[in-house]
Amino acid sequence: MLQPADAPSQGSDPTAEAAPFLAQVRELAPRIAAAAEQIEQDRRVPAPLLEAMLDAGLFRMLLPRSVGGAEVHPLAFMQVVEALAHTEASPAWNVCQNAVCAMTAAYLTPEAARHIFGGGRIILAWGPPTSDARAVAENGGYRVTGNWAFASGGRHATWFGGLCTVCDADGTPRRSASGGAVKRVMLFPAEAATMTDVWKVIGLRGTASDAFAVQDLLVPQEHSVRREDTTEVREPGWLYRFTTMNVFSCGFASIALGVARSMLEAFIRLASEKTPRGYSNPLRENAATQQEVAQAEAKLSAAHTYLVQTVREVCEAVQATHELTVAHRVSLRLATTHAIQQAMQVGDFAYEAAGATAIFTANPFERRFRDLHAITQQIQGRKSHYQTAGKFLLGLDPDLAFI
Repeated sequence: MLQPADAPSQGSDPTAEAAPFLAQVRELAPRIAAAAEQIEQDRRVPAPLLEAMLDAGLFRMLLPRSVGGAEVHPLAFMQVVEALAHTEASPAWNVCQNAVCAMTAAYLTPEAARHIFGGGRIILAWGPPTSDARAVAENGGYRVTGNWAFASGGRHATWFGGLCTVCDADGTPRRSASGGAVKRVMLFPAEAATMTDVWKVIGLRGTASDAFAVQDLLVPQEHSVRREDTTEVREPGWLYRFTTMNVFSCGFASIALGVARSMLEAFIRLASEKTPRGYSNPLRENAATQQEVAQAEAKLSAAHTYLVQTVREVCEAVQATHELTVAHRVSLRLATTHAIQQAMQVGDFAYEAAGATAIFTANPFERRFRDLHAITQQIQGRKSHYQTAGKFLLGLDPDLAFI
């Protein structure tokens, strides 16, 4: 039963909400670390580990309570994915991606939400279309044809979501009041789709972010949503005033910080042990190393604090008003972009300062270096987001599509 409009997550304590999930992550960490090479080689999370992650409820953190989810505070979610990323980036990325996708349940009718998400082991994956994916209106639903890529966790998904241009029965694209094409995400069982192995990449290999396609598939009307249009949200919780784009940015920034933190810690350990060729003392006794480590720590901690404080302030405002303003969205975009970019710089320092040690796969640098740089290439890590924030700060209209 739904609670009053301000009840879900109202007055929640992010630390308390994160605690049981963090305990599960600590328990899983040795298994994740032990599976790291297999994750890298197989380009997906091994089935037994995935089952354990499902048992831990990690994929249901952002799912509404009305369908058995935890509906946690964004800061709690961020703590959990950061902790996962500290051990291994790819499982953290999949949890982030698939948990945020599950926020789609808030846009569905209660019956459709229970049908898709009511089972305990649902994983929803999606990605952008690679061509003109179309959903042609038909009685009671849509006839869907399209190809989509970057479906992180898709090899384990039970459902897919495909963003489509909505067309009338004659194939004419529908137009919104502003004149733009009407687009909706179509939700369909994973077995209805054909997957293609395209994920041959330098970083985040274990996310299995492959492509999927359907041809002439009938999708019921109630299994479609406009996922970034909060006017369609049916759940009362303030969490769902945020779009998936907003929460993706917070989650992926936290993952970047977690990876960078693990690299900096690894370098600090190495600096106590390694005396480079031509040196007479360990790295930690070198003045330049001491300065650079301190600067890296300041950079990473400052980015983390800025991100957390921004998310906290925005969440408090949204709890009070149930409104996410353009100013809030810009604040989140700036803090998350900054965190990702600063994390990359700290990771680069740790990799370079480790010298030749960093290039060996047995050591804790090169895979994390690749993963971190893969994160910066994703839409959430674009440096151009600074321009979007700068426009707003200078009194110009920002591009709302990227906030």
